[in-house]
Amino acid sequence: MTNSIPHDVARHLGYYVYLLVNPRTEKVFYVGKGQGERILDHLTANGESQRAATVNAIRSEGLEPRLDILAHKLPDEETALRIEAAVIDLCGLGELTNKMRGWCSIQCGRVPLDELASYYAAKPVTITDQVLLIRIARLFRHGMSADELYDATRGIWRLGPRRNHVQYAFAVFEGVVREVYKIESWQQASEARFKTNIHKQNQPKLLRAKNRWVFIGVVAGETVQSQYKGRSVAAYFRTGSRNPFKYVNVKSAT
Repeated sequence: MTNSIPHDVARHLGYYVYLLVNPRTEKVFYVGKGQGERILDHLTANGESQRAATVNAIRSEGLEPRLDILAHKLPDEETALRIEAAVIDLCGLGELTNKMRGWCSIQCGRVPLDELASYYAAKPVTITDQVLLIRIARLFRHGMSADELYDATRGIWRLGPRRNHVQYAFAVFEGVVREVYKIESWQQASEARFKTNIHKQNQPKLLRAKNRWVFIGVVAGETVQSQYKGRSVAAYFRTGSRNPFKYVNVKSAT
């Protein structure tokens, strides 16, 4: 097992993308990027991560994880980050001990071609209904189920009485409408029930917060869908704004 990487070797490696492999199964269990001796850090780090547990399990069998360099002599860190993200997308988080998808993977990573084409071809739309635009960047992923998209969109949001005058909620990612829901009612987050675990990580904290709301609704009818779904609403958000939602054609509550 390599305990260190000589300076001359590190210089030739430059930025690289690496794999940790279980030598018994030949299965990749971690993907990373770095330079210098970064690849060795995971072999000495302690902790309760799934990666550390996998390393310890391999060692309990009298073996050592294999360290593979997938790509090296990369021109810069951004290139390494993009390759790392693409490999994680290819393998799938379910097959790895990585906790998160790679850098810019949601925006630039693995996406079905028809979905990518529809995104870049999205034409702006003028909203004529009373709408709440909801950006779900942190929870969105390509290929998510309809129930996951619904749960991600419906809450949990800090909203005032103005919400009661909204007809439709738009699930928005990267400025494009991914789904349109007709809002039937609102309920306090503490009373909400979700079909999926998409809010599992933050749900306990958010459900205890005051003034957090979740809508109950259904996918809008075909006429409304055809008018808005797949269209760009990016122009409704100010450049640089991080606010996750935007009211359109909804008067302020009095």
